Amino acid sequence: MPTISPAKARLLLKKIARLRILVVGDVMLDHYIWGDATRISPEAPVPIVHIHRDSYTAGAGANVAHNLAALGAKAVVAGCIQDDEAGHKLAEVLRKRGIKSINLPSEGQTIIKTRVIVQHQQLCRLDRESPSASYAVDAETAVTLLHADVQAADAVILSDYAKGLLTDDLIAALTKLARDAGKFIALDPKPKRSLHFAGLDLLTPNRKEAAQLAGLEWDAQQPFPAEAICARIHERYRPRHLVITLSEDGMLLCAEGRVLKKIPTAAREVFDVSGAGDTSIAGLVLALAVGADLETAAHFANAAAGVVVGKLGTATVTPEELVAYVSRTP
Repeated sequence: MPTISPAKARLLLKKIARLRILVVGDVMLDHYIWGDATRISPEAPVPIVHIHRDSYTAGAGANVAHNLAALGAKAVVAGCIQDDEAGHKLAEVLRKRGIKSINLPSEGQTIIKTRVIVQHQQLCRLDRESPSASYAVDAETAVTLLHADVQAADAVILSDYAKGLLTDDLIAALTKLARDAGKFIALDPKPKRSLHFAGLDLLTPNRKEAAQLAGLEWDAQQPFPAEAICARIHERYRPRHLVITLSEDGMLLCAEGRVLKKIPTAAREVFDVSGAGDTSIAGLVLALAVGADLETAAHFANAAAGVVVGKLGTATVTPEELVAYVSRTP
């Protein structure tokens, strides 16, 4: 299986340790309730869960920052991290990883997603969040708050989870600020919210999102029209690099509206795909920011995601885990 060599991975990781990356976008606190269920409730036909423990980790854009830090870079994350219980827990999770967090003022509550895990299977998910409009941030205020961090960063990642923080005005303001400072800028898009942007260095949609960005109808039961979608996305958004994540099928690399190559998945065992997209964009941006070509960056990110999907829950990958992973014989 084509992949990145251990020596190349080590070299990239050594360079990555000198990077500082800013993540701006939707952030969440991921809460896991771990337990067992051995009987059904007499009150309703539902399992009774005996809780063993609770755990908390970073989700969405905060998980992108978590992945950046886990791979050795300095990470800063800006989003809705309010003065509420979930915000305090999320800030603490980030602080323990050495990640600087910035609250962008809005009216929304800190988003928390609670997953009930019974015998290694997700039983249900409970979401607590405000209406989308309440997360909108004044672009001028955000730019003022983030100006120094953009200047200090090697790259800026915009993380859209369709919760409402990223708006046309904010994307335009941050893109201009990053461009004026000569910074690499990437976007992980959620095109069900129609946002306007163009000329970014990297876009990382999945298959469904890529079809939506292209404005093309695509039935998941049919072959993926890669060439048409890549051409249309380039025509509409002009990204320098387009990487379409294909889940169990790997990654599709595109540039100038053309498909360059398909990278097979690096995953040997898939346990949970939660957060794999966050790992992918983190790995891609880190590798590209230290001068790797797109194919090498894709192999690096693909290997990182291969480790993460072998873990249960929202997870990250360390440099040691990544090197050990690519050192194994396929």
